[in-house]
Amino acid sequence: MLSHHKKAALFLVLTYLVSWTLAFTFFASGGRTYSASWFVAAILFMFTPMVAAIAVQKFICHEAVLGPLGVSFRPSRWMVIGWVFPALLAVAATGVSLLFPDIHFTRDPASANAFQFFGKALSEARVGELKQQMAELPLHPFLLSVLGGSFAGLTINAVAGFGEELGWRGLLQREWAGLGFWRSSWCIGFVWGVWHTPLILHGYNYPGHPFAGVVVMTIWTMLFSPLIAYVRIRSGSVIGAAIMHGAVNGTAIAPALVIRGGDSLIVGVIGIAGCLVLVLCNCLLFWFGKKDGWHHKSLEATGPSTVPQLSR
Repeated sequence: MLSHHKKAALFLVLTYLVSWTLAFTFFASGGRTYSASWFVAAILFMFTPMVAAIAVQKFICHEAVLGPLGVSFRPSRWMVIGWVFPALLAVAATGVSLLFPDIHFTRDPASANAFQFFGKALSEARVGELKQQMAELPLHPFLLSVLGGSFAGLTINAVAGFGEELGWRGLLQREWAGLGFWRSSWCIGFVWGVWHTPLILHGYNYPGHPFAGVVVMTIWTMLFSPLIAYVRIRSGSVIGAAIMHGAVNGTAIAPALVIRGGDSLIVGVIGIAGCLVLVLCNCLLFWFGKKDGWHHKSLEATGPSTVPQLSR
């Protein structure tokens, strides 16, 4: 049987090897970020941690997958909390963004950052179509983004989120449990953030900031990681983490629909503004969360013989 650290290392090697090969092949063959083929490639990219986790858990270590990796569909109020949190994060990040200089609130989504940041990746005709469609919506795009993104977090985005979370909060959180809650969360957040590198270098999330974008993305994932890890632990299921992950992906665009000015590194959910909100959330979790105790209980439920001792 592989040790916890060797098993985690093998998972990471497989995940990075498959996903980065996929990404570099896509871009080397002329693929562009936010093109039609991009979304197919991005979905495949998101499922590589799941594929690597199953390969390591079942085919290399010959262990069960569902129980040990926390796959349970039993409803929990912590699943609901994980689902609602991203919408609140989007609203809070919008408010914090407006505290920065030369950043303004706008009711006109056509003049907001969504088109300023990401419109360059689309044709002028497509941008024009999107602006026209937004003008005809019954509700403001910000509200539709929050509501629709939250709904997607329970459905299609949750499936895509599961593609990542079976690896990050399923296998890796279990194998690195001996590091303790905070250190394991930060380490997972770090490798999770760096994993996005080939996408960010080609304009994903932070257009115009390929290298600084990798840094900010990694800081963001390290700050978000304890929160989603806690939801995974308290819900007793990696499904809770998948829902939370999917809802974040669905609602993250919302601030860019009402904010004008600033920079993709600064404003919005995945900018510095969002990081500041997450710092506050981490402080609250530190004081009120009972982290290590719940972490240990979640591991005991999957088999006491495999539970490493938690370091404080």
